[in-house]
Amino acid sequence: MSAVLDDKHGHAGDHAHDDHGHHGPTGWRRWVYATNHKDIGTLYLLFAFTMLMVGGVLALLIRAELFQPGLQLVNPELFNQLTTMHGLIMVFGAIMPAFVGFANWMIPLQIGASDMAFARMNNFSFWLMIPAAAMLVGSFFMPGGAPAAGWTLYAPLTLQMGPSMDAGIFAMHILGASSIMGSINIIVTILNMRAPGMTLMKMPMFAWTWLITAYLLIAVMPVLAGAITMTLTDRHFGTSFFNPAGGGDPVMYQHIFWFFGHPEVYIMILPAFGIVSQIVPAFARKKLFGYASMVYATSSIAILSFIVWAHHMFTTGMPVTGQLFFMYATMLISVPTAVKIFNWIATMWRGSMTFETPMLFAVGFIFVFTMGGFTGLILAMAPIDIQLQDTYYVVAHFHYVLVAGSLFSMFAGVYYWLPKWTGVMYSETRGQIHFWGSLITFNITFFPMHFLGLAGMPRRYADYPMQFADFNAIASVGAFGFGLMQVYFFLAVVLPAMMGKGEKAPAKPWEGAEGLEWEVPSPAPFHTFETPPKLDATATRVIG
Repeated sequence: MSAVLDDKHGHAGDHAHDDHGHHGPTGWRRWVYATNHKDIGTLYLLFAFTMLMVGGVLALLIRAELFQPGLQLVNPELFNQLTTMHGLIMVFGAIMPAFVGFANWMIPLQIGASDMAFARMNNFSFWLMIPAAAMLVGSFFMPGGAPAAGWTLYAPLTLQMGPSMDAGIFAMHILGASSIMGSINIIVTILNMRAPGMTLMKMPMFAWTWLITAYLLIAVMPVLAGAITMTLTDRHFGTSFFNPAGGGDPVMYQHIFWFFGHPEVYIMILPAFGIVSQIVPAFARKKLFGYASMVYATSSIAILSFIVWAHHMFTTGMPVTGQLFFMYATMLISVPTAVKIFNWIATMWRGSMTFETPMLFAVGFIFVFTMGGFTGLILAMAPIDIQLQDTYYVVAHFHYVLVAGSLFSMFAGVYYWLPKWTGVMYSETRGQIHFWGSLITFNITFFPMHFLGLAGMPRRYADYPMQFADFNAIASVGAFGFGLMQVYFFLAVVLPAMMGKGEKAPAKPWEGAEGLEWEVPSPAPFHTFETPPKLDATATRVIG
């Protein structure tokens, strides 16, 4: 039929197809007007890495100041601005956008969809992040400097900050809107655009974890929006939600914030669980052990995450009954997490394992995340938490969960899917250098912080007495090493792959990998699955 049309209209059919297909906008227009899920995924990942570097520089300034006792580089006001902005930029600018980038790239490929459900909204939700990030970073140059109320933006500090606080609130609103739009897109794509034959219980784990994460985001981002809007009206419109002088209560802000903040922690780790659940079976060359229990564990983590928020608040004068409830609820949430770790280990058990870089990062993730989980369990005990509240023990705990958790899983995902994205294999040697360098320097940085916290060193202090000097010096050296390893990762692994340097990747570079993404050529064509693929009974292969 198309041949007949072409003959009748010269080559009109060809041109129409080309415009629609691979010869869309080129140059800068391709990226600014991007509606293709792969391009938008790439934009998200590059943006997230840029923000990781910005947040990392702030972290290194913090560690340089803490290298020895006394004030070396920055005054305490600037130090507090650095800690606040480091937290905000890493959470909202690096980790969350990176996972959305993975979702954009991989979910349509994994479920056999042609693209995301709302392509233009996808573009909008990415470009919203640029002005928000610019406002966050630019707040350093506003009168009075950046917000310095901690990344949790606690009242009454937020009510006393300069104009940068308003810029920060506006930026958080925009980032929240972007997250909600991205989540709606992911939910509609997964529920409505799966290839025929792919039931929910045949979906890849990464798609499952993101489906649940997207629901969490839609549930809690408006809560954060409410908290910071109340802060804004307290600052400018005469309300007294959190201002004690007008009958308000600063502790109410903590309740509202952590009702958002605790599910947020799981928003940042559930997609990581999904990535690891894809990689471990591939390199163990076995099916994932207990697929259904993984799905149920993920769902129960999401549900339980809403009832544990006040374990961040044991020292706010909570009644003992409340402390007991939140203590037991927090211990309960460790059960589904332990189920996941058991399942990964059971998948590896007696598998035919090889340790390429993606598997190294996945196993490194399981090991270090488990350590972070155990310190979390210790902090769940109200009497212990009251001793360790706001010390470096807490800093060590959440960096073990977020850096070694979220970040290591992302590195695993990048190495795993990079051949599919770029069409070339990365250098295995460089990947291994990046892994071992990151793992060792990470532990040198954050392991000593457990001892600092147990010895009573409070966090967010620019200076400290002599007895904390040795461990702080070790942590600072480790932090600079860790930062350099991530620069090495970009220059030695990502850049060459983006430039197409390296041996050509086959469609399925990993022998044990399963899933529809390995059915398309490497690099993945601009348009994939324009007609829904016919799947086999396992929903992991295309028939015909």
